Amino acid sequence: MLDIKLIRNQTEQVKAALSKRGNYDLQPLLSLDEQQREIEQQRSELQARSNEVGKSVGQKIREGADPKGDEVAALREEGNRVKHQIGELEPQERELKAQMEEILLMIPNLPSESTPLGKREDDNVEVRRWGDEYIPAKDDRLAHYEIGEKLGIMSFERSAKIAQSRFVTLIGAGAALERSLISFMLARHTGAGYTEMLPPILVNSASMQGSGQLPKFAEDGFKCDRDDLWLTPTAEVPLTNFHRDEVLEADQLPINYCAYTPCFRREAGSYGRDTRGLIRLHQFNKVEMYKFVHPDHSFDELEKLTRDAEDILQQLKLPYRVVELCTGDIGFSAAKTYDLEVWLPSSDKYREISSCSNCVDFQGRRANIRFKAAGKKGTQFVHTLNGSGLAVGRTMAAILENYQQPDGSVKVPEVLQKYMGVDAISAG
Repeated sequence: MLDIKLIRNQTEQVKAALSKRGNYDLQPLLSLDEQQREIEQQRSELQARSNEVGKSVGQKIREGADPKGDEVAALREEGNRVKHQIGELEPQERELKAQMEEILLMIPNLPSESTPLGKREDDNVEVRRWGDEYIPAKDDRLAHYEIGEKLGIMSFERSAKIAQSRFVTLIGAGAALERSLISFMLARHTGAGYTEMLPPILVNSASMQGSGQLPKFAEDGFKCDRDDLWLTPTAEVPLTNFHRDEVLEADQLPINYCAYTPCFRREAGSYGRDTRGLIRLHQFNKVEMYKFVHPDHSFDELEKLTRDAEDILQQLKLPYRVVELCTGDIGFSAAKTYDLEVWLPSSDKYREISSCSNCVDFQGRRANIRFKAAGKKGTQFVHTLNGSGLAVGRTMAAILENYQQPDGSVKVPEVLQKYMGVDAISAG
């Protein structure tokens, strides 16, 4: 969430930054802010007068005035009148603040100055590529879902019978490969200094709001109607809110977490896209990396986070590229984002497998997560960063397509063989 003081005091700069993302009219918010501050000023003046009257009553009585006399009664009458006026203003102020918050919750983060200017995905900027030597020769490569079904390691048809479309059941070596990828990813990240977490996958609305999913993306979520609980769309949600409403110490930062969770999304805005395979499911597994950092270091930490996600792909010897998202394509909560896109031979193109973002103080403000430096007055909001490390199903898809062999088997990447216990996946 943006700071209302920033919007009020640097209106033109905020408008200019938001215009890089789309059209956002700040005037309704500024009008409400002006009304709220006027009422706040009136209430403050009335409260000061109420305090003066209260002191005057005590002073008069101490000086010998009759507690039931006209002079004291007049003061008390004035005090009651002032309190009544305050009582009328307070609900008006609360309502204005609620209306302001409703608007603020729908305004996205400001893009960083270094984020490339653009309107759509085509305007993203490629930063680097890795692993061109591992791109397999162009031949009649099967798509990952065709490989998986031929090998008997996944079933989409039976999953639709169990649930609906966009679900998968992994079988035998398919389930083992998924489990091995999760274990491998967590081992690499904990080895790099992240603390492993296993958070709840049901989260409340306050958690969804704190991380930026609500209210804007409510239609993409799965909600439990009888409870104020949602199936988490990403481990970013519980990890953000692990420190909600807390004040951390500066020497605790950076805090690095990683977590495996199942994730659940309706994919409401992707009708007709990737209807087959593992790319866009309603339920999928993901290993997430998350950082709480000092504001002075957040952009350096974004580079580290991105390199930690890249490490997984390099260990698996999967070719990929890093793309810096433009202002029109970055996520709602992000100020700057790098996407990692893995090579999928059947599509003859790179596809997103990780998104690494610096949200600066946007989530810290929404979830009220602050830190205090030793010996200094006041607190600051932490900066938060998140990144997939990686989306497990998409990683499996990339392995099946890049490691498929002429005989129909799939070679197991060397780093996964100790987890799988085999060096290849074959039919039967």
